[in-house]
Amino acid sequence: MPKTVADVMSRDPIVVREETLLNEAIQILAERHISGLPVVDDLGKLVGIISETDLMWQETGVTPPAYIMFLDSVIYLKNPATYERDLHKALGQTVGEVMSKNPITISPDKTLKEAATIMHDRSVHRLPIIDSTDRVIGILTRGDIIRAMAASQD
Repeated sequence: MPKTVADVMSRDPIVVREETLLNEAIQILAERHISGLPVVDDLGKLVGIISETDLMWQETGVTPPAYIMFLDSVIYLKNPATYERDLHKALGQTVGEVMSKNPITISPDKTLKEAATIMHDRSVHRLPIIDSTDRVIGILTRGDIIRAMAASQD
């Protein structure tokens, strides 16, 4: 019988809130050797996720979008809204300013194969596990799936 997400997920993951200072979230990630944290509201409902990718903007900064001038008009070669979003992340001071909103999630009753497919197809490294009320009850990482695969070979 295939394993479910509930069989492998890490229960009661460390979470942060939108108002958590970015430095505090960075410390948690570094000290716990994890690469992402679910972001929850006061009721424990998932509102976003903050990952190492989100934090890279803090260190690398952003480059303004390329443009050309034509007849006294500016024509952007890339969407300027993307630049504004990335700039906001680079300058953010709280988790809420930097996090990715609307993270991809999964329920605990799904199979590991379904979880692995979602992670592969959507290029995500972790899936928050939510219950029927959108509360975070666990997290599943690529490493968790690999460890389950290794254990099933024994």
